[in-house]
Amino acid sequence: MAEYLASIFGTEKDKVNCSFYFKIGACRHGDRCSRLHNKPTFSQVPLPTFRPFSQELGHAPTIVLLNLYRNPQNTAQTADGSHCHVSDVEVQEHYDNFFEEVFTELQEKYGEIEEMNVCDNLGDHLVGNVYVKFRREEDAERAVAELNNRWFNGQAVHAELSPVTDFRESCCRQYEMGECTRGGFCNFMHLRPISRNLRRQLYGRGPRRRSPPRSHTGHRPRERNRRRSPDHRHGRF
Repeated sequence: MAEYLASIFGTEKDKVNCSFYFKIGACRHGDRCSRLHNKPTFSQVPLPTFRPFSQELGHAPTIVLLNLYRNPQNTAQTADGSHCHVSDVEVQEHYDNFFEEVFTELQEKYGEIEEMNVCDNLGDHLVGNVYVKFRREEDAERAVAELNNRWFNGQAVHAELSPVTDFRESCCRQYEMGECTRGGFCNFMHLRPISRNLRRQLYGRGPRRRSPPRSHTGHRPRERNRRRSPDHRHGRF
């Protein structure tokens, strides 16, 4: 029985634990979900022996900053309430600036970041979520403890530990191929990519690393070779 429970933990066959929360760290049903949302913890209390190491709730170097990113195409309005047109180029520049600011601040203050992803979904449980996977668990724990007392770009930061460690299981493959029919309300992550140049610049900023992982876009991180001046920053932790 223990081996069977371990084999179905976090899958759709698991009638106790929510598979969406386990894979994505968010569920559209929220607190009304009929299955358990087992939030990660750094408690030293022994965990059930039937769970594989990779599924232990006590091991979670990933945090999520809920609803932090605001796409200007979704929020730009004129005085009469009508939407302003924001070009795709302007949106990408805004997003790159946001991504660089958050990535740089978090890595400098809390520790080396292995991977950071931002959701481009529209559903309330995923919109603007920023997932940050640190290399060390203690860095993630400290980041959550401190960030919940901070503000960014005029809004309070809501940070929590996330069970997501493998974004390949969390993201929508149809979206990556431009074929998702659910649009922004898909229940799998629509991960918004940063520009190729920024990816080269950001990854590798931290201490000497082992072979750097490939991102979900398939590009291998390279050394960062510049810094933006404070004038380019639009939000502060």
